Amino acid sequence: MDNGNQTFEMFCDIASAFAPCMNDYLYVYNMQADMYYISEEAVRRFLLPSALFHNVGSVLQNLIHPEDFEMLMEDIRLIQTGQKDYHNLEYRWLGKDGSPIWINCKGRVLKDDDGNPFLMLGCINEIGNTQKADNISGLLGESAMHDQVVRMFPSISDAMFLRIGIDDFKVLNERHGIEYGNYVLREIAQCIQQCMGPMQHAYRVISDEFMVLDMSGAGYDEMKDLYDRIRVCVDQVVEKEQYKALYTISAGLVDLKDVDASATGYNSYNEAMKLSEFALNQAKLRGKNQMYYFRPDDYSAFLRKRYIRSCLRKSLGNNFSGFELYFQPIVNAGDGTLYAAETLLRFKTPMGEQISPMEFIPILEESGMIIPVGKWIISNSLLMCRTCREFCPGFMISINFSYIQLLKSNVYDDIIRSLTETMMPPACMIVELTESGHLENSPAVQSVWQKLRSAGVNIALDDFGTGYSNLINIGNLRPNIVKIDRSFTVKALNNAYEHELLAHIIHMVHSIGLNLIVEGIENGEELAKVTALNPDYIQGYYYSKPCSKEDFIHKFRPGD
Repeated sequence: MDNGNQTFEMFCDIASAFAPCMNDYLYVYNMQADMYYISEEAVRRFLLPSALFHNVGSVLQNLIHPEDFEMLMEDIRLIQTGQKDYHNLEYRWLGKDGSPIWINCKGRVLKDDDGNPFLMLGCINEIGNTQKADNISGLLGESAMHDQVVRMFPSISDAMFLRIGIDDFKVLNERHGIEYGNYVLREIAQCIQQCMGPMQHAYRVISDEFMVLDMSGAGYDEMKDLYDRIRVCVDQVVEKEQYKALYTISAGLVDLKDVDASATGYNSYNEAMKLSEFALNQAKLRGKNQMYYFRPDDYSAFLRKRYIRSCLRKSLGNNFSGFELYFQPIVNAGDGTLYAAETLLRFKTPMGEQISPMEFIPILEESGMIIPVGKWIISNSLLMCRTCREFCPGFMISINFSYIQLLKSNVYDDIIRSLTETMMPPACMIVELTESGHLENSPAVQSVWQKLRSAGVNIALDDFGTGYSNLINIGNLRPNIVKIDRSFTVKALNNAYEHELLAHIIHMVHSIGLNLIVEGIENGEELAKVTALNPDYIQGYYYSKPCSKEDFIHKFRPGD
C-alpha cells in the first residue's frame, strides 16, 4: 500500500467517528511504523498513556497482565511473519487502578503492496462485564448503570444511591425453588418502578439487589419515603400470595456528597457502589427490613475493624508477632504475699500502634482467630508460671476464656496438652470464665468445667456482681474461686448498703467452701476497707498494673 501514513490516519479518523456509537473499543495498529490508535474511552478505562502512542511493545508490557504478555507477543509475532492474518485472543488488560480486566481483542490484518503485514484493524470488548439488561426483572443491569454514572461525573453534584436487597433470598430460593425466586424478583422490580418518581432510575445490580439512582435532588426524607412505599408494596405482594413465602427488603442509602470528592469517573462509580454495599449490609446487620443512611463515622469504624483484623491475621502467620502477654499480680489479703497472676493479652500492629483489648479481642472471637491465639496464650502463660515457681513455690496462673472460645475450640484438650508439654501440674492453673447469660443453660460449658475440675484445674467465676445470674452460675459451675468485679467493689466502698451486701457475699462464698478475689483495689484506703471484710485475695493497681513478663519478674522476684 502507498501513502501508508495517510491510510493509517484515515482509519484512525473512521475509528474515532464510530467509537461514540459503540460499546466496544476500536483500534488501529500500524505495525510498520510502530504506532497504535485506540478509542478515547479506552484511555479513561485502561492503563494507557494516550489514544495515540508509539513504542507499542513497551506500552503493552505495562498494560497487559504479566501472565498474558508472552501469549500476546507470540500471536503478534505470527502475524508479523505472515503466518496469521487475523487476531482473536482473550486475555487481561490492566485498569487505571491496576486491577485486571478480561477482554476479547479481535483484529484483521491488512497488507501492503509487497504482501507484508501493514495495519491491524479491530475492536476490543470487555468479556467480564455484566449484562446491560436483566430479562428476569425487566430492568437495566449493573453495566448500564455503570455507564450512566461514569458519564454523569463530574457534571452533577446531587444524587442519591438507594441499594435495595431482599432479606434471606437464598433461603427463599431453597424452600420454594428458583422459578418462584424469579417471580419475587419481578414483583419487587415492579414495586420499585411503581413507586419511583421523575428523574429516578432503577437497575438490578447483582443477584437479589437493586439500585435506585435518584437525580432529582431528593434528600433523606424523600428517599426514606420512597423506601417505605416500596416496602408497603412488597408487603402487599406477600399478602396477595397468601403468605406462601415471607420476605422483606432492606436498603442502604448513600448521598453523592459522601463519595470521595477526589474520585472521578470510574473511581467515583466504584466508590459509590462500595459505600452502597456497606450501607445495605449495615441495614441487614441492624435487624433487616429497614433502611440505613450512610454515615462516614460508621464507615471509618468499619475500616478500622477491617484494618485490625488484617493486622491480626498477619501476626498469626508470622509466629504471633505483635502479641504479648501482660501479667497482673493477685496477692494474699492477709499479708500481701504473691499468690498468682492474671494473664492479659496485648497486641501491637506492625506499625507500632497499641490496640486496646476492647477492640481486638471481639475481632479474634468473631473471626475464629481466638482458637490459635488461645492455644498460644495457654502455652506461654504456663511457661511464665513455671518461671515464677522458681522463686514463689505454689504460684498460680489465671487465664480468661470466653463463652465463644469454648464453643469454637476444644479448650480441655488444649489445656491438658500444654500442661503436659510444660510439665506443670493442673493445680497451678486457674481458668476464668466471664459471667454472662449464656452460662447457666450451656451443656458445653458445664461439660468442659466438669472435666477440668476432675483433672485438678481450678475454676474461677469472673466479674461476679455484674450479671443477673450469679447464684445460679455458682450452683451450676461449682467454681473454686469467685472474683468480685471492680465496678461492684467501687459501689461497696462508697455506699453503706452495697458495703453490707459485699460483706454478706464474702460470708456466703466462704460458707460453701470457696475462695474469693476482690478486683480493682487502687489505693491504701480501699485496701483497708476491703481487707476488713476478710476476702482471700486482692487484685488491683495498688499492688501493680498489668506489666510485661520481664517487669513482673523484676518486681516480685526476691533480690531483683
